[in-house]
Amino acid sequence: MATAVTKPTGGKPAGKVVKRMVSALVSDPIADMLTRIRNANAARHAEVKVPASRLKLEIARVLKDEGYIAGYDVEADGTTQTMRIIFKSRPDRMRVISGVKRISRPGLRVYARKTEIPRVLGGLGIAVLSTAEGVMSGRQATRQGLGGEVLAYVW
Repeated sequence: MATAVTKPTGGKPAGKVVKRMVSALVSDPIADMLTRIRNANAARHAEVKVPASRLKLEIARVLKDEGYIAGYDVEADGTTQTMRIIFKSRPDRMRVISGVKRISRPGLRVYARKTEIPRVLGGLGIAVLSTAEGVMSGRQATRQGLGGEVLAYVW
């Protein structure tokens, strides 16, 4: 979001336009990342940029390992880091990601035991979990016998 500010110079017409970036405080950065992915995917963008953090990088790694995105990389702009997520598309121009849903949120945390890990769309999608061993898909958590916080569903 950019705001334009014009500076009057005496009796002359308004001067040059100065653009500033206004950063908003995000209460749920994971939901913000998933919403940006959902919106860019629906608009058929080739990539999307999100502010980077360790948890977001781990979620992107899980999405890449499971084949939902083509890749991701981190760009450093001074003190801030931005993650660029590159989408994968099929030959028939359909998108690989059909939907993304945030499950556990700051107002209501959702946890799953190792025997209760949810199956998304009968196994066609994945659940992204944050476990004691790190962020992983529901299939990996089941194989390793781990439970944890259910961050999101992707299908």
